[in-house]
Amino acid sequence: MSHGQEHHAKTLPADLSAPGFVSSWQRKWLVAGIVLGVISLVFLRTDLDHFLRAYTLGFMMCFTFAIGGLALLMVQYVSGGKWGLLLRRPLEAMTRTLPLVVVLFLPIVFGMKRLYIWARITDVKAALAAHLITNVQAHAIAYKRPMLNAHGFVFRAVLYFIIFGIYIWFLNKWSLQRDADHEHNFDKWRIKFENISGFGIVVYSLVLTGASIDWIMSMDPTWYSSVWGLVFLVAQGYAVLALSIITVVWLSKEEPMKTLLRTTEQHDLGKLTFAFVMLNIYLNFSQYLIIWSGNMPEEINWYLDRFLGGWGLIITLDFIFHWVVPFTLLLSRDLKRNKGKLITVCAFMIFARMWDFFWLIEPNFADARRNLHWSTGLLAYLVVPAAMMSLWFAFYCYQLKARPLVVVNDPHLEEILEPEHAHA
Repeated sequence: MSHGQEHHAKTLPADLSAPGFVSSWQRKWLVAGIVLGVISLVFLRTDLDHFLRAYTLGFMMCFTFAIGGLALLMVQYVSGGKWGLLLRRPLEAMTRTLPLVVVLFLPIVFGMKRLYIWARITDVKAALAAHLITNVQAHAIAYKRPMLNAHGFVFRAVLYFIIFGIYIWFLNKWSLQRDADHEHNFDKWRIKFENISGFGIVVYSLVLTGASIDWIMSMDPTWYSSVWGLVFLVAQGYAVLALSIITVVWLSKEEPMKTLLRTTEQHDLGKLTFAFVMLNIYLNFSQYLIIWSGNMPEEINWYLDRFLGGWGLIITLDFIFHWVVPFTLLLSRDLKRNKGKLITVCAFMIFARMWDFFWLIEPNFADARRNLHWSTGLLAYLVVPAAMMSLWFAFYCYQLKARPLVVVNDPHLEEILEPEHAHA
């Protein structure tokens, strides 16, 4: 403490529940979701194919927030640190939106034959003779048939959701039990959370890999990638951190988060987000570089489908949106410490993730492969995901209100309540 300056720790307010404006957010998102959902029905009637493709994008974004929240929650329990004290309640709220995500998955099951060529083709030889598929597609579908079939697709999805649900249930249940327990038992709970989360991260990585293969990669059964699961894993952290920061900074307008969020921790969250931006581009470029170096016809076509026929513009913008813009801006120390600017960058990162999903999904289909062309159906990619995400955000706000925003039985709480330069 310099120059005899005395510092006094801040104290938490008596009421640790979410501020009243969270209910206002909830109502606004719910209204927006209903209005956009009604507009989405136009595409359901006029262009079912594009409706389902856009719907898949919206589902993957909602799935990203819910399950990515689980992953980051487990990472925080394993790694520790004050940043987790700020994000724990928002991350728990994200995980508890899983029931809505499960419901949102049902239309994908019903629309399976329009989304996945392997689900449409029951007789590979007949389809090949009728020129409905290529030789390469016929070989891939036949070879992968033990995995790529309707019953297996549904069974694995149920299994994925059950596994995720078990971890979500335990982590949320134990979190409340720890808060109600005596503070001297913190080490017991810390070890308990570390044990379930350490193994849980491994399970999450395996299950997410399976889900990303089933729901996105299998749209093109000829596509192979050994880092596909890792790409999705890092992308989830990329998007979830962005949403978490937006949530915490907005909540800091009023108590109790106003007392809890210091510039130091906000800066740390910005640096963590910067790390995910770097890792995200590293994995995506590594995947491309390996396939480009190998120059194998059975693999390179997936990229050609997304580079040729106008798609080069989309991937160029994807690179700019996903990496150049956030990387350049998050280099700034001042930006990471400015609430308004940091929220803007994080919101842009969520938009970039949606743009990337569009690039991943649309070129899988014959009418768009190496042929980016304007059609009214493409508007579905704007309206349908927006409707789904609005409903998800409304449910997320509801879950934010369900628990106190501050974890009280945590030794990091005393440290984070200290003045900004208490140890200067």
